[in-house]
Amino acid sequence: QVQLVESGGGLVQAGGSLRLSCAASGRTFSRLAMGWFRQAPGKEREFVAAIGWSGIGWSGVDTNYADSVKGRFTISRDNAKNTVYLRMNSLKPEDTAVYYCAADPSIAVVRDGHGYWGQGTQVTVSS
Repeated sequence: QVQLVESGGGLVQAGGSLRLSCAASGRTFSRLAMGWFRQAPGKEREFVAAIGWSGIGWSGVDTNYADSVKGRFTISRDNAKNTVYLRMNSLKPEDTAVYYCAADPSIAVVRDGHGYWGQGTQVTVSS
């Protein structure tokens, strides 16, 4: 079992920035791929970003982004703090949604919207 707790949401004006955090527990964090999804009112949950984990003999990590957030959002992880972050810049009103953290050992599973989920944090961008 993996427990995920998101934080950092809030109300921000268009053009502003927020940083979301997701603290994980229950499994070895350094072996979990992590992701962010969002769900706006009346819409389906959609993929935002995902980050993999470093394998043996490889120090890099995979990152994936939805086209709608590329260049504005950055996903990162701090294995020492068991936390994944989503830095959101140049926010737009259409970014308003509940943002959910997801986790699984496989980044493919995370990207497909499966695995473990947090309870979500509300992000509201005013125009």
